[in-house]
Amino acid sequence: MFETLSDRLTSVFSSLRGKGRLSEEDINATAREIRLALLEADVALPVVREFISRVKERARGEEVSKALNPAQQVIKIVNEELVEILGGETRQIRYAKNPPTVIMLAGLQGAGKTTLAGKLAKWLGDQRNTPLLVAADLQRPNAVTQLQVVGERAGTPVFAPEPGNGVGDPVAVARESVEHAKRNNHNVVIIDTAGRLGVDTEMMQQASDIRDAVSPDEILFVVDAMIGQDAVNTAQAFLDGVGYDAVALTKLDGDARGGAALSIRHITGRPIMFASTGEKLEDFDLFHPDRMASRILDMGDVLTLIEQAQRTFDEAEVEKMASTMASEDDFTLDDFLEQMSMVRKLGPIGNLLGMMPGMGQMRDQIDNIDDKDLDRIQAIIRSMTPGERSNPKMINGSRRLRIANGSGTQVSDVNGLVTRFFEAQKMMRKMKNGGMPGMPGMPGMGGGNKKKAKAQAKKAKKGKQRSGNPMKARQQEAERAAQRQRKQEEGGQQAPQLPPGLGGAGQSQLPPGLGGPNMPDLSDFKFPKK
Repeated sequence: MFETLSDRLTSVFSSLRGKGRLSEEDINATAREIRLALLEADVALPVVREFISRVKERARGEEVSKALNPAQQVIKIVNEELVEILGGETRQIRYAKNPPTVIMLAGLQGAGKTTLAGKLAKWLGDQRNTPLLVAADLQRPNAVTQLQVVGERAGTPVFAPEPGNGVGDPVAVARESVEHAKRNNHNVVIIDTAGRLGVDTEMMQQASDIRDAVSPDEILFVVDAMIGQDAVNTAQAFLDGVGYDAVALTKLDGDARGGAALSIRHITGRPIMFASTGEKLEDFDLFHPDRMASRILDMGDVLTLIEQAQRTFDEAEVEKMASTMASEDDFTLDDFLEQMSMVRKLGPIGNLLGMMPGMGQMRDQIDNIDDKDLDRIQAIIRSMTPGERSNPKMINGSRRLRIANGSGTQVSDVNGLVTRFFEAQKMMRKMKNGGMPGMPGMPGMGGGNKKKAKAQAKKAKKGKQRSGNPMKARQQEAERAAQRQRKQEEGGQQAPQLPPGLGGAGQSQLPPGLGGPNMPDLSDFKFPKK
């Protein structure tokens, strides 16, 4: 949703790079571009004016004038002001001291309250709560049925004593639901109320009556993030008519400009608590102002990606994959298939890449990524025999034709997959051996660089070769004999030889790290007296 705003801000900051000092003209030009970017994103004009005023004031201050990199300092200021305008810090649910905690949803018709109720119920269930959904929207046709379907998908029971479609008293349903929750040990009650317009005084009064009847611990104003400038007027009308504690944004995955999110909190003073970012029930989480600001400024959102992975992956799966990576065995197509399945659990690949810093500059390439390509790769690998997966070198022409026919793909697709896999396998070997440029040997993955160790051993062996000059050869032999004599006199007797390959005959040095040239000098080391 914030792609347009992100692109504009990124281009603004790129023009500042390389400047050793920002002039008044630079600051004014930057502020003008930021103002245009925010207005294009449908941010309310009063919000834009205050935001620009604060940025210009801080940009003229000492923190930028004395900064080593003024451009980065301005980006830091804009980031901090964005975080502040989005709410400052993450808002958590206030649970009641005596359960159940009552959460009431209110908002316009079509804002997505019923779907958000199911997402909230699933999210609370994942937090080890026992939520109850309440069908208090008795006006909209089939609203009760829709909530029951959503509740079944979320695995949450639904309290629906009335059929709806204009029949029943929503205030009585809301009041009875709290008693029902107490009797059945539900610690959270989510009341889905009827959608209404800000000018509809009768429906606004109904919402106020439900609020007075159940005294909710949290009233969430559900707003469609795609409604643009009108979001501010609607939010203010609901604040005056019903009142609410926090905002829940829906449809953040849309292609609208997203200025509503930047405007509502500043105008109403109520924080954004939740954000819905997709159609699935899992596409829902707390709204983190700092992470959203980082996304807007193309700094990525790695924390959300990590949390998503922690929720998705089982600890045993992670340990198994880590042991596979650390083993001396080659990376196989079975391992590749397992890794791909784990990544697919996190969601669309484009969304995952979008959370990485700097990916805004590659947005066109990311948009062209199709998850069906991954399905095609999985089909190709699953059309192979276990032997072919563990040893792809045995896949000849006839086997490739069979695999292509079995997976519904072309032979060229199979060829491309096998070729890319061999390249990935080669890279994994280099990582295990520390052979990647600028990368040390990975802990637990094969020790150090084997090529370097071989070169050192070869160099040491080469140093013992005899000279072609007979006089020099006799001189070298005499020096070695004298050296052996001194060692025998100092040590009393020669140390016993280890077998070849472990420092014995034919090998003058142990490998590096096992007594070779990298061992520290311990001759002066003394144990402390007890």
